[in-house]
Amino acid sequence: MGITYIEAIVKGPKGKQISVRFLVDSGASYSLLTPDQWKSIELSPARSMMFTLADGTMIKRNISECFISLPQGEGHTPVILGEVGDEPLIGIVTLEILGLTLNPFSRTLQPMRAMLA
Repeated sequence: MGITYIEAIVKGPKGKQISVRFLVDSGASYSLLTPDQWKSIELSPARSMMFTLADGTMIKRNISECFISLPQGEGHTPVILGEVGDEPLIGIVTLEILGLTLNPFSRTLQPMRAMLA
């Protein structure tokens, strides 16, 4: 399994936008922006949640929402308001909202096979 990055445009509620290089992390639930990124598009906390890191550590992070545009699609998504040392991530919730899945062999995003059942 390799590491996959993707460029995206993220936009805040007041229309400010930035380009972000995200690590595609199929093990992460939510996407994450660094403090500089989410502050520059003027996001503010809407709620907070507890998250479990890979080593089992529990951390609390604030959550907001942004508009994200990838080459494969765009839409609104929840986003973790990261803290110093965090890296921008695209998580599985964002991928599912956009109808995308990560192909681990080609390390590309592809349309998901959605079921209506």
